[in-house]
Amino acid sequence: MKLASYWLETAPPFSGDTSGALAGRADVAVIGGGFTGLSAALALAKNGADVVLIDAGRVGAGASGRNGGQCNNGLAADFRSTVERLGLAQARTLYRAYDAAVDTVERLVKEEGIECDFGRTGKIKLAAKPEHYEKLARTHDVLVREVDPDTKLVPAAAMRSEVGTDRYYGGLVFEKSASMHMGKFVHGLASAAARYGVRIYENAPVTKLNRIRGYEHDVVTGRGTVRAAQVLLATGTSTVGPFFHYRRRIVPIGSFIIVTEPLPIETINALMPTRRMATDSKNVGSYFRITPDNRLLFGGRARFAMSNPLSDAKSGKILEQTMHTVFPSLRGVRIDYCWGGLVDMTADRLPRAGEHDGVFYSMGYSGHGTQMSTHMGVVMGEVMSGRPEANIWRDMDWPAIPGHFGPPWFLPFVGAYYRLQDILH
Repeated sequence: MKLASYWLETAPPFSGDTSGALAGRADVAVIGGGFTGLSAALALAKNGADVVLIDAGRVGAGASGRNGGQCNNGLAADFRSTVERLGLAQARTLYRAYDAAVDTVERLVKEEGIECDFGRTGKIKLAAKPEHYEKLARTHDVLVREVDPDTKLVPAAAMRSEVGTDRYYGGLVFEKSASMHMGKFVHGLASAAARYGVRIYENAPVTKLNRIRGYEHDVVTGRGTVRAAQVLLATGTSTVGPFFHYRRRIVPIGSFIIVTEPLPIETINALMPTRRMATDSKNVGSYFRITPDNRLLFGGRARFAMSNPLSDAKSGKILEQTMHTVFPSLRGVRIDYCWGGLVDMTADRLPRAGEHDGVFYSMGYSGHGTQMSTHMGVVMGEVMSGRPEANIWRDMDWPAIPGHFGPPWFLPFVGAYYRLQDILH
């Protein structure tokens, strides 16, 4: 079992890092080389801006290259509860933004010729308990009536047409959702940005932001300093850099993933005949999909812990046991990859984007980041070009999380609470 991301290990390495020291001026400095930063840099450069992109490590090595490989429409929070909290009009706006986000990913793949196995396979939300299916049915009724007539219910009797297990009690299918190879998409975005003149500096952690006036800053890094007329912060859960304001508003939660050896096509057809993305309905749930080379990727919040090699290996063993519970036929199948990553979770599981103290930002995708991060990079390019109305998240409050001043000491308590909720409900 290799403790490494399958996506990063099976994608071409990006070789467009700019040599030498970071210096001089730029129209825009983008901090963070994941989907948000890369798509923003690409959009701004195509609009004629002189852009530098700065990453503390290598592009795509954070959440963008360490996720579950799902490009899904639909909110991270339940649509019915979002309607109750924010009202129908705003809930519709947010839901449709996720539809648009998947469209954005598809458009970039086509426009830039990115070979990343993109396909509209759809997603199924699996009911882990009979009462969960009843809740999915109520949500389906509201979705079909108000915002997404393409969703459909799959009753328990028909579940074998979707997944090769008797563990679930039905499901809700989101037809617009997609799958792709995350590492190849990262490589394609970075290569496209470099073609349009974006100067990309890897291994350049930001140590200081000195505000000059308005939006202008000196961005100080381990590889030098650049003066930028505008700065976009696209770092998600970054634990390095002078970004305390954002750390107080995001809880970094570990998500862990294993990937099997390549499986016979007969096994794949039995496990997931539709090849959809799949998630279950538990708070501490699981998600899985088939990779382009016929492996099963299986992930979840196996432990409420941060990601490191020891933590990843412990979580991998838990995930393997859970995978065997869902798919008993996979006992004895080799696990080739195991890794972890951090989800930038907000308190209400909705992203935040806007401007604070002269710095533009977009983050907090809460486990639904592949499509929305890519989309918000493009949107923030529009915002920074003078169209603030393009950002639907701009007026959302974002208070600090009480008691959260640094490392998330409270994660074990959060995990215990959600596990109890899964037992009770």
